[in-house]
Amino acid sequence: MDTDYKNFIPLKAIPFVQFLIDEHSFDLLIVNQRQTKHGDFRSLPDGRFQITVNNNLNKYQFLLTLVHEIAHHVTHQRFGRVQPHGKEWKMVFQHMMLPFLRPEIYPSEILPFLATYLKNPKASTDADVNLSLVLKGNVAEIGKNFIFEIPFGSFFEFKNSIYKRGNKRRTRFECLNMNTKKVYLFNQNVEVKQYNS
Repeated sequence: MDTDYKNFIPLKAIPFVQFLIDEHSFDLLIVNQRQTKHGDFRSLPDGRFQITVNNNLNKYQFLLTLVHEIAHHVTHQRFGRVQPHGKEWKMVFQHMMLPFLRPEIYPSEILPFLATYLKNPKASTDADVNLSLVLKGNVAEIGKNFIFEIPFGSFFEFKNSIYKRGNKRRTRFECLNMNTKKVYLFNQNVEVKQYNS
């Protein structure tokens, strides 16, 4: 498996990332896709620090996730135990992302969405629907569709359950779980499999 981070990020970002890696001591592991997270940071029992990033992310998602996790490390070093995505982390993350906010690293169609997200970054980039979609190039994973592409009244599969797509509220879709008959709200950037019975 390819473990050199340089193959996973935009070429012009390498010097900035290398500086962060040299400046802060941690082990970087590039791992297989996890459904619930793009990356994580942890303090190991032996005193070392470890950052993991999923290998299925495109170079723009990978870079953002890597800097997000390095910001956790720096926040931990500077402030000790604080809220994981609290004001200290937000400040560190915003500061660390500044060198990457340039068109030779992030394409001009991504930059405005990234700048908006960084005004008040959330725990997950997926929480920002517009940024999430533009980072993916508005293309869902092979064999999947974004929820907004599923026709009204059609069925789809998500996490081994069948749903029926309902009305769109302001930003999310009402979807009926066919087993429990409960209605759930789905962000429009959720990727699902259209169900053909």
